[in-house]
Amino acid sequence: MSNAVTRQASAAPTAFAVETVRADFPILHQQVNGQPLVYLDNAATTQKPRAVIQALVDYYEQDNSNVHRGAHALADRATEKFEQARLAVASFINAPSSSQVLWSRGTTESINLVAASWGRTQLKAGDQVLVSAMEHHANIVPWQMVANAVGAEVVPIPVDDTGTIDLDAYKALLSDKVKMVAVGHVSNALGTINPIEAMIPLAHAAGAKVLIDGAQAVGHWAVDVQALDCDFYVFSGHKLFGPTGIGVLYGKAELLEAMPPYQGGGEMIETVSFDGTTFQGLPYKFEAGTPDIAGAIGLAAAINYLNKLDRAGAEAHEQALLAYALQKAEALGGIRLVGTAAHKTSVLSFLLDGAHPADVGTLLDQQGIAVRVGDHCAQPIMKQFGIPGTVRASFSFYNTFEDVDRLFAALEKAKVFLL
Repeated sequence: MSNAVTRQASAAPTAFAVETVRADFPILHQQVNGQPLVYLDNAATTQKPRAVIQALVDYYEQDNSNVHRGAHALADRATEKFEQARLAVASFINAPSSSQVLWSRGTTESINLVAASWGRTQLKAGDQVLVSAMEHHANIVPWQMVANAVGAEVVPIPVDDTGTIDLDAYKALLSDKVKMVAVGHVSNALGTINPIEAMIPLAHAAGAKVLIDGAQAVGHWAVDVQALDCDFYVFSGHKLFGPTGIGVLYGKAELLEAMPPYQGGGEMIETVSFDGTTFQGLPYKFEAGTPDIAGAIGLAAAINYLNKLDRAGAEAHEQALLAYALQKAEALGGIRLVGTAAHKTSVLSFLLDGAHPADVGTLLDQQGIAVRVGDHCAQPIMKQFGIPGTVRASFSFYNTFEDVDRLFAALEKAKVFLL
């Protein structure tokens, strides 16, 4: 787990060099609707440092070519950078081997790959897949699809009114029927940091495999898949300050080797004839067709950028922003916080009394403040809370205390206008 402090953290300014970091992100320095942009939609996608943008430009200007099997210099350079990116990801999450790092289009496709390949071969009628009640739809629907196909069942792990997984209820659900536990490292809708360090060994003791959706975690702190001992870990590049369209699936080697290919086509084959086809080994048997070469290279650039950053300082800064925002919310009044778990990332999900989230979002946008509104692809937990959705402000290390001040000044105006 992260070293994230609790909601009672100090809201005092930190020593983190936020203005220096902000200079690395060109998009932040613009006006929206005549106001300086305050970007608070980081849980949806993070902005990209100049190093990532330049890596994409350099690839397309200098090295653009398809990877592998090329007999010319451009193909060799593209292939080297592409495979170096895989090595960078493996090192970043402490995977035992880069062959256990598979490229996908994002977290959603990574989960679909495991559900379709592992799930359709390992699940049978009567089996169960446990998912938390606050999962993103991408970690519910793929499991429902395979469960419907084989006669298995997707069972929710209860979540209490603070947005915290009920560990006692989780333990009670574990049985020999449970074959997979699929849970988010962090809730995208609420910011809850789930106790996966406790959940993973409990699942293994019951004979189940574990998939962790790390989309909302990797941008906040270092992840070590070997220390976690999860069976699969998935995340998206665009939530890690990298490009859209590139994602990662890490899996334990013995599981990936036993899983059949998810898609068929070029690149993933060893031989093809009309008498039959044989497939390449890891990781290529899961990578049919031309990959997102530029996306992988851009993701490596994002990782290299983060590796040079004071990540502990960045995390402390984010937690201080959240603590400050909580203080401001208490002072504002007329606001309902949704997701009040003791351990959270820097996500503030809320409702203004008597105002629809969409209206609040529109008024904030008019003042240059970007937030997300709606159910955040987490309809089950919204239904549990009896609400249609929330306004979600999500902070990253390049946000400032002034950004929080701007948010709450705009909310004061919204209250006057809407109520």
